[in-house]
Amino acid sequence: MSRSFFGTDGIRGAVGQSPITPDFMLRLGHSVGRVLKASDSKPTVLIGKDTRISGYMIESALEAGFASAGVDVLLTGPLPTPGVAYLTRALRLSLGVVISASHNPYGDNGIKFFSARGEKLPDEWELQVEAALDQPPQWVTSADLGKARKLEDARGRYIEFCKSTFGSELSLKGLKIVVDAAHGAAYNVAPSVFHELGAEVIAIGCSPDGTNINAGFGATAPAALVRAVHEHKADFGVALDGDADRLQLVDAAGRLYNGDELLYVVAADRLAQGQAVSGVVGTLMTNMAVESALRQRGLDFVRARVGDRYVLEELLARGWTLGGESSGHLLSLDRHTTGDGIVSALQILQAVRRSGVALASQLQTVKLFPQVMINVRLQDGMDWKSHLPLQCIQRDIEKDLGSSGRVLIRASGTEPVLRIMVEASDERTARSCAERLADSLKS
Repeated sequence: MSRSFFGTDGIRGAVGQSPITPDFMLRLGHSVGRVLKASDSKPTVLIGKDTRISGYMIESALEAGFASAGVDVLLTGPLPTPGVAYLTRALRLSLGVVISASHNPYGDNGIKFFSARGEKLPDEWELQVEAALDQPPQWVTSADLGKARKLEDARGRYIEFCKSTFGSELSLKGLKIVVDAAHGAAYNVAPSVFHELGAEVIAIGCSPDGTNINAGFGATAPAALVRAVHEHKADFGVALDGDADRLQLVDAAGRLYNGDELLYVVAADRLAQGQAVSGVVGTLMTNMAVESALRQRGLDFVRARVGDRYVLEELLARGWTLGGESSGHLLSLDRHTTGDGIVSALQILQAVRRSGVALASQLQTVKLFPQVMINVRLQDGMDWKSHLPLQCIQRDIEKDLGSSGRVLIRASGTEPVLRIMVEASDERTARSCAERLADSLKS
């Protein structure tokens, strides 16, 4: 059975268009509630959200849907996605719900779910929810309706958790750090975490108005962070996306580090501390140079499908703790059950503090291969997997690249586009090959 509503990261779309409408959200809350009650007679769910204006509408509809199925609701207000995951687990709740479209513009929104253990839920659970959506509602009686209340100090609880993942013998005193929350869910959390650990904090992207999330700030627009680091002569800059589950990091020289590089730094720090690291999980997008560098350190490396949920599944299956994506989703399962931009930034800063070695120096031997990505919008009904011109050119390019590069073609899980990525030893070759592949789809 294929999924109709769930993509690679929950349900997401344009507000006011199916399925991001209040009537669907009521049905969704009711259907999820029925799935929960199949194994728990009185479940309680936690609902958090980012700063989009549409979050109010969706939150109310979900709350009504859960109540109609006899499910109690705790509301956190704006809180990072990993904060919802943490509190769901810490408070022994049945489910965590996040209202967010992550790095998308404010006109989009979506829903993510976390299990009672604070982990992304598997495809099988999503299929159960979709099956329940196809069934008529079963409203509970008035006496059995769920109740809703605000969870007091959700922000403070999560701030303390983030600080606990940073070495107790260390501090950030003496460091000036620019913190960019993308006008998103971490706007009143992230600056406090770094400040309370001793850093001098310059906060940007921390003034949400409901419509400015991810607009010119945050992990998807790091130019603002680079400018602020230069302007304030800061030591580091940390940029989060709208729901704060991924990051971009900049050093004092204005160099931007991607998720692959940061994953290598975390793994190397664990090894330097004498901790056991059995292996590392990346994705199909992880740079070949990082894979090579990790193997040279004696670490196994495997690639999962693109999406932090698939990285998590691979980590759990292998009993490993470290994984991540180029985009800045990093997983340190010895610190948290899900990707967390704030916690990941603290792991990097911890590595710098412990070693006394600058980030650029730690990555001196890791020379990234150029990667060129081209997004091609697919025509309705187009079967790109059987497109002969694309197949022929892909075979030719892979033969020419040999072991010095690779091609990755995949459909987006959130929009009707085909993502074409070519990795090669030089950018000119990578770009030329990617453009040839993209042009073939116009044939």
